[in-house]
Amino acid sequence: MTGEAAKQGFTVGKTVDELAPAQPHTHHAPSLPTEPDRPSSIQAVRAIVTGGAGFIGSHVVDALVARGDQVTVIDDLSTGKRENLSRDVELVCRDVREPLADVFAEVRPAACFHLAAQADVRVSVEQPHFDADVNALGTIRVLEAARPHGTAFVFSSTGGAIYGECDGPAPEDSERRPLAPYGVSKLGAEEYVSLYGRLYGSPHVSLRYANVYGPRQNPHGEAGVVAIFLGRLRAGERPLIYGDGRQTRDFVSVADVVRATLAAVGHSGAYNVGTGVETSVLELYELCCSAAGARLEPELAPARMGEIERSVLNPGLAARELEWSAEETLEQGIGAAWDALATVETTA
Repeated sequence: MTGEAAKQGFTVGKTVDELAPAQPHTHHAPSLPTEPDRPSSIQAVRAIVTGGAGFIGSHVVDALVARGDQVTVIDDLSTGKRENLSRDVELVCRDVREPLADVFAEVRPAACFHLAAQADVRVSVEQPHFDADVNALGTIRVLEAARPHGTAFVFSSTGGAIYGECDGPAPEDSERRPLAPYGVSKLGAEEYVSLYGRLYGSPHVSLRYANVYGPRQNPHGEAGVVAIFLGRLRAGERPLIYGDGRQTRDFVSVADVVRATLAAVGHSGAYNVGTGVETSVLELYELCCSAAGARLEPELAPARMGEIERSVLNPGLAARELEWSAEETLEQGIGAAWDALATVETTA
């Protein structure tokens, strides 16, 4: 199979007729260095980032631009912000549920990072049809737009919402027991991503992110708890904690997530992106108070429907096959998020 990924240096799989039986994880050597500075002898690569004006997406865009790639962002700005992007990044303001073939035909990307999503668990419970429309059908539209070009595909999935309640750090082959429509829609999208890799030969990989936090985080939904806590402390307001606060999560910094996302290009399969360390919501709040240099007594509210008590990922496979592991401690990451929040308010 010949496509843009192959032309621009990515390792691409065989044609459909040549495909061997699918393996759980097929290793392809990434064609690009993951360091911010690309050697001058390596040609810049064209990439599309859906959801690239959002929290995680904009950090991925920054890393691609820093190493010299030509980046096009597709984002409807429903949650993303144009100011998250540098001026030299092309923004196509479009919903991923719309046809995207024309954008891909013009850019002919070697890689697509699909991060556009409906990411709020509560919204998925209240509007499951909308959640599935964005996360499942939207992913199919992006896959179809990328297919003719042999584009290497990286999909941002979810770890905690797919595995459900965890007895310990969950590996990729753990039973999938989602407790909310969000986890189901992401799991369904993963299956389509895997299918397209088997059918068309180009590398397609799903990354099961743990609870990501860091600068530019949207302070809404469960995944935004760090931003919510820091924002409330900054404003001198008591934060709200659902349940007893003893529920645990695997918190991973956006800087580490970006490194994993770039390292995954050219691979196929599914990988957990987390720390393997559980932190309770109460422990997290104390760390936020320490970073802020202030403490307010939190308010407790009833637990929310579909909320998991214990969620933690086993990142061992990513360490072995992607040569990736989380580097930033939770204390360091929360400190960086607090500093970024202060900088934003100073420059606003």
